[in-house]
Amino acid sequence: MMKADQNLFDRAVDQMTLRWPDASEAVAAAAYLDDGSVLTGVALDNFNAAMNLCAETGPICEAYSQGRRIVASICVSREPGREGFTVLSPCGACQERLAIWGPTVEVGVSDPSSSSGWSSRPLLAVNPYYWAAAFAEDDVWPSAAQHGS
Repeated sequence: MMKADQNLFDRAVDQMTLRWPDASEAVAAAAYLDDGSVLTGVALDNFNAAMNLCAETGPICEAYSQGRRIVASICVSREPGREGFTVLSPCGACQERLAIWGPTVEVGVSDPSSSSGWSSRPLLAVNPYYWAAAFAEDDVWPSAAQHGS
Protein backbone atom coordinates (compact mmCIF):
# COMPACT_ATOMS: atom_id res chain seq x y z
CA MET A 1 0.00 0.00 0.00
CA MET A 2 1.32 3.43 -0.91
CA LYS A 3 1.66 6.00 1.83
CA ALA A 4 1.74 9.74 1.93
CA ASP A 5 5.50 10.18 1.46
CA GLN A 6 8.14 12.78 0.66
CA ASN A 7 7.48 12.48 -3.08
CA LEU A 8 3.80 13.28 -2.58
CA PHE A 9 4.75 16.16 -0.25
CA ASP A 10 7.15 17.52 -2.88
CA ARG A 11 4.54 17.25 -5.64
CA ALA A 12 2.08 19.28 -3.54
CA VAL A 13 4.75 21.91 -2.83
CA ASP A 14 5.62 22.04 -6.57
CA GLN A 15 1.94 22.59 -7.42
CA MET A 16 1.68 25.34 -4.82
CA THR A 17 4.82 27.04 -6.10
CA LEU A 18 3.59 26.81 -9.70
CA ARG A 19 0.18 28.30 -8.87
CA TRP A 20 1.29 30.88 -6.29
CA PRO A 21 5.05 31.47 -6.64
CA ASP A 22 5.10 34.62 -4.51
CA ALA A 23 2.18 34.10 -2.12
CA SER A 24 2.93 34.09 1.59
CA GLU A 25 -0.17 31.97 2.21
CA ALA A 26 -1.29 29.03 0.07
CA VAL A 27 -2.56 25.45 0.21
CA ALA A 28 -2.03 22.56 -2.21
CA ALA A 29 -2.55 18.80 -2.23
CA ALA A 30 -1.29 15.72 -4.03
CA ALA A 31 -2.74 12.22 -4.22
CA TYR A 32 -1.46 8.85 -5.39
CA LEU A 33 -3.83 6.83 -7.52
CA ASP A 34 -3.97 3.05 -7.50
CA ASP A 35 -1.70 2.92 -10.56
CA GLY A 36 1.00 5.06 -8.87
CA SER A 37 0.23 8.22 -10.83
CA VAL A 38 -0.14 11.52 -8.99
CA LEU A 39 -2.86 14.16 -9.16
CA THR A 40 -2.40 17.61 -7.63
CA GLY A 41 -4.69 20.46 -6.73
CA VAL A 42 -4.90 23.81 -5.00
CA ALA A 43 -7.42 25.40 -2.69
CA LEU A 44 -10.07 27.47 -4.42
CA ASP A 45 -10.46 30.71 -2.52
CA ASN A 46 -13.47 32.82 -3.28
CA PHE A 47 -14.72 36.22 -2.18
CA ASN A 48 -17.70 34.34 -0.75
CA ALA A 49 -15.96 32.10 1.80
CA ALA A 50 -18.83 29.60 1.65
CA MET A 51 -17.74 28.79 -1.91
CA ASN A 52 -14.11 27.95 -1.01
CA LEU A 53 -12.90 24.43 -1.76
CA CYS A 54 -10.16 22.44 -0.08
CA ALA A 55 -7.03 21.64 -2.09
CA GLU A 56 -7.85 17.92 -1.99
CA THR A 57 -11.16 18.47 -3.80
CA GLY A 58 -9.62 18.75 -7.28
CA PRO A 59 -7.66 15.48 -7.14
CA ILE A 60 -10.60 13.70 -5.51
CA CYS A 61 -13.02 14.79 -8.25
CA GLU A 62 -10.53 14.01 -11.00
CA ALA A 63 -9.81 10.53 -9.64
CA TYR A 64 -13.52 9.83 -9.32
CA SER A 65 -14.15 11.11 -12.85
CA GLN A 66 -11.44 8.79 -14.19
CA GLY A 67 -12.79 5.80 -12.26
CA ARG A 68 -9.51 5.59 -10.35
CA ARG A 69 -8.91 4.94 -6.68
CA ILE A 70 -7.00 7.31 -4.40
CA VAL A 71 -4.64 5.35 -2.15
CA ALA A 72 -2.79 8.23 -0.45
CA SER A 73 -3.27 11.97 -0.10
CA ILE A 74 -1.42 14.88 1.46
CA CYS A 75 -2.25 18.55 1.94
CA VAL A 76 0.41 21.19 2.59
CA SER A 77 0.18 24.84 3.52
CA ARG A 78 2.44 27.86 3.56
CA GLU A 79 1.58 30.47 6.15
CA PRO A 80 2.94 33.91 6.97
CA GLY A 81 5.36 33.83 9.88
CA ARG A 82 6.01 30.08 9.58
CA GLU A 83 9.15 28.55 8.18
CA GLY A 84 8.67 26.01 5.39
CA PHE A 85 5.48 24.06 4.80
CA THR A 86 2.97 22.49 7.17
CA VAL A 87 1.10 19.24 6.54
CA LEU A 88 -2.60 19.58 7.28
CA SER A 89 -4.69 16.55 8.16
CA PRO A 90 -7.77 16.27 5.96
CA CYS A 91 -10.71 18.24 7.31
CA GLY A 92 -13.94 16.43 8.06
CA ALA A 93 -15.34 17.15 4.59
CA CYS A 94 -12.23 15.77 2.88
CA GLN A 95 -12.21 12.74 5.18
CA GLU A 96 -15.77 12.14 3.99
CA ARG A 97 -14.73 12.58 0.35
CA LEU A 98 -11.78 10.19 0.74
CA ALA A 99 -13.92 7.66 2.61
CA ILE A 100 -15.36 6.47 -0.68
CA TRP A 101 -12.09 4.57 -1.21
CA GLY A 102 -12.14 2.99 2.23
CA PRO A 103 -10.38 3.03 5.57
CA THR A 104 -6.93 2.15 4.22
CA VAL A 105 -6.45 5.41 2.28
CA GLU A 106 -3.25 6.89 3.72
CA VAL A 107 -3.28 10.59 4.58
CA GLY A 108 -0.63 13.01 5.74
CA VAL A 109 -1.11 14.24 9.30
CA SER A 110 0.76 16.67 11.48
CA ASP A 111 3.04 14.67 13.80
CA PRO A 112 5.37 16.61 16.13
CA SER A 113 7.11 13.35 17.16
CA SER A 114 8.33 12.81 13.58
CA SER A 115 11.57 14.44 12.39
CA SER A 116 9.69 15.81 9.37
CA GLY A 117 6.84 17.13 11.53
CA TRP A 118 4.33 14.86 9.78
CA SER A 119 3.57 11.21 9.09
CA SER A 120 1.20 9.01 7.09
CA ARG A 121 -1.80 7.36 8.72
CA PRO A 122 -4.69 5.29 7.36
CA LEU A 123 -8.00 7.11 7.28
CA LEU A 124 -9.38 4.69 9.86
CA ALA A 125 -6.74 5.86 12.37
CA VAL A 126 -7.61 9.50 11.64
CA ASN A 127 -11.33 8.85 11.98
CA PRO A 128 -11.76 5.70 14.12
CA TYR A 129 -15.42 6.42 14.80
CA TYR A 130 -16.50 7.15 11.25
CA TRP A 131 -20.23 7.82 11.38
CA ALA A 132 -21.12 5.75 8.30
CA ALA A 133 -19.54 2.63 9.81
CA ALA A 134 -22.97 2.04 11.36
CA PHE A 135 -24.15 1.20 7.84
CA ALA A 136 -21.26 -1.08 6.85
CA GLU A 137 -22.36 -4.49 5.67
CA ASP A 138 -20.08 -7.13 7.24
CA ASP A 139 -17.11 -4.74 7.40
CA VAL A 140 -15.76 -1.84 9.44
CA TRP A 141 -16.38 0.66 6.63
CA PRO A 142 -19.13 1.13 4.04
CA SER A 143 -18.25 -0.12 0.56
CA ALA A 144 -17.72 2.17 -2.42
CA ALA A 145 -21.08 0.94 -3.73
CA GLN A 146 -22.80 1.99 -0.51
CA HIS A 147 -21.14 5.42 -0.68
CA GLY A 148 -22.42 5.86 -4.21
CA SER A 149 -26.01 5.04 -3.38
